[in-house]
Amino acid sequence: MIKIVINGFLGQMGQVIGNQIKNSVDMELVGGIDKNADSYKGETKVYKNLDDFHGDCDVIIDFSHPTSLDNLLKYAKTNKVALVIGTTGYEEKEMQKLNEASKEIPIFYSANMSLGINLLLSLVSKAASVLGEDFDIEIIEKHHNKKIDAPSGTAYMIANKINEVFDNGKVYTFGRNTKTNKRSPKEIGIHAVRGGTIVGEHDVLFAGLDETIEIKHNASSKNVFAKGALVAAQFIVKKDKGLFNMDDIING
Repeated sequence: MIKIVINGFLGQMGQVIGNQIKNSVDMELVGGIDKNADSYKGETKVYKNLDDFHGDCDVIIDFSHPTSLDNLLKYAKTNKVALVIGTTGYEEKEMQKLNEASKEIPIFYSANMSLGINLLLSLVSKAASVLGEDFDIEIIEKHHNKKIDAPSGTAYMIANKINEVFDNGKVYTFGRNTKTNKRSPKEIGIHAVRGGTIVGEHDVLFAGLDETIEIKHNASSKNVFAKGALVAAQFIVKKDKGLFNMDDIING
């Protein structure tokens, strides 16, 4: 039985993951962490701070906020607990912290836990390698109106995967409302739409001479991300240390 704590338990993703764990035969939800713990009236034990949890735990699943990272890593290293992190909005300094901590503990990090999105990453990489410099590349992502970070972490994942094909020679252009010059062949355009209750849509457009190719993924509910996070939890508890992502599951 894998014992799991959810950091960001009262958020939308935390609740979906919690419900899936309750329906699992080999996982147990042993606690939740959330700054709004005082407002919770359910049966799960929820704490304001991770340091307040003193039970047994195999893995912490984190869907919270980038500002939680330092405390999360400190607790995990002290207690030798595995981490599954799906929080988005990390910058380079946070990624460096993940790399450093992974020398001591096992960490699974992905800005998008969906199997479908990770298949899309493989497809856009193949498309970029075949189409080359003759096609302009634009990424359009759409999310609900409560999402804080923009562009999405997944949009960056897609752009970075494509850029690897070009030896990281592309530059990212975020919207064009202030642009007065024509599009450069070196650009990857990234555009964010926020509205309603859109769970997550990512569309990658390859536009060439007289033809276009689109590769698109649409998430209809957060269940796809929760399922991926729990698959990641099953994977990471078997590791001693290191930094892993969905590629390690798909290609492992």
